[in-house]
Amino acid sequence: MIYYLIALVIIVFDQITKWAIVTYMSLGESITVIESFLYITSHRNRGAAWGILQGQMWFFYIITVVVVIILITYIQKLPKNQRIMGYALGLMLGGAIGNFIDRIFRKEVVDFINTYIFTYDFPIFNIADSALVVGVGIILVLTLFEGKFKEGESK
Repeated sequence: MIYYLIALVIIVFDQITKWAIVTYMSLGESITVIESFLYITSHRNRGAAWGILQGQMWFFYIITVVVVIILITYIQKLPKNQRIMGYALGLMLGGAIGNFIDRIFRKEVVDFINTYIFTYDFPIFNIADSALVVGVGIILVLTLFEGKFKEGESK
């Protein structure tokens, strides 16, 4: 299925970029891409988003396995006419597995995309994180519009 191919592409791209960061950059080193907006910064994270739950690897192992099983179950049961939902689930699956690979083999997640939103230094993230956020965002939008569509039909 195309949804698993999307997940595979995310996993491969995520792992290649992380390998490049670990191989070619020192921890803490930063490269300016767009001044005052976007940097490639070698960073490690032993927790979740914004560094919460630092060092709780077993928690992340269990949660990720559960999430991956749920995502695969949803993909398998997804009606063929819900392709956009399938794309979102594929992105989320790839993102979850990408970070899981880091946690298993590196005991930490490699992050490197460092952005500044106006003056706010957004937490450093990676391709897997991006895929997860985009996937969740798509599902939120679909859910929001699904509710509006159903409201319009009932009137």
